[in-house]
Amino acid sequence: MCKNLCLLIIALFWNFSCSKDINANDMGFLENLDTPQENNNTNNQSNFKLLSLGDSYTIGEGVCDTCSFPEQLKDKLKSEMGTDKTFDLKIVAQTGWPTNKLINAINDENLIKDYDLVTLLIGVNNQFQGLSFSIFEREFSQLVDKSIALAKGDKSNIIVISIPDYTFTPYGSNFASSVNVSAQIDTYNTFIQSYCNTNNIDFVNITDMSRTGLTNTSLVADDGLHLSALAYNRVANLLLPLALEKLKD
Repeated sequence: MCKNLCLLIIALFWNFSCSKDINANDMGFLENLDTPQENNNTNNQSNFKLLSLGDSYTIGEGVCDTCSFPEQLKDKLKSEMGTDKTFDLKIVAQTGWPTNKLINAINDENLIKDYDLVTLLIGVNNQFQGLSFSIFEREFSQLVDKSIALAKGDKSNIIVISIPDYTFTPYGSNFASSVNVSAQIDTYNTFIQSYCNTNNIDFVNITDMSRTGLTNTSLVADDGLHLSALAYNRVANLLLPLALEKLKD
């Protein structure tokens, strides 16, 4: 009898201890354990390579050399990840570039495909120059493919950014009356976001922020058209959580 009772107790204990189901109500118990938890989100890499692809909104037309969003993001990453980390930033962008010019520039640069993080912001000049939307659709897809290849072939290492709306600036508002620029920019951004969602690529919307430029002129650069350093600071803040997640994996 005693032997059978012991066997029953052992069997019950075994069934309890081998269960793999942990629900939300179990988490409070687990959090109270004193066992030190190892941080699995930080790797031992000390140098990170960053690449930003785009046009005037990437290079930072109208602001200082260190005021663009890629430069501010780099500084924020260094602040968050520690002074023992180094970040090498490469920017391939120029004011006025539509998608085809960016493609040509990437090809000419002959970049090494070893970037830890790649950002892509492109398309405003396709709209501004009245280029066919079908061209944008085709070439945007090519640019995403190139971005992934440059990001070690891993699409989880890239971030695509929406196109700002330049009509919400003192100078850009002059263009809003002739054609419905905002509606066209929405068409571009809808395609970009849908493409990213379909392909499981991170997308960040900065268009809504840009559309406050007429009421908050501090978000507009001195040229009256492009984003200001403060606006780029906000862009960098939007990108930072995603960038940290990618670089700490």
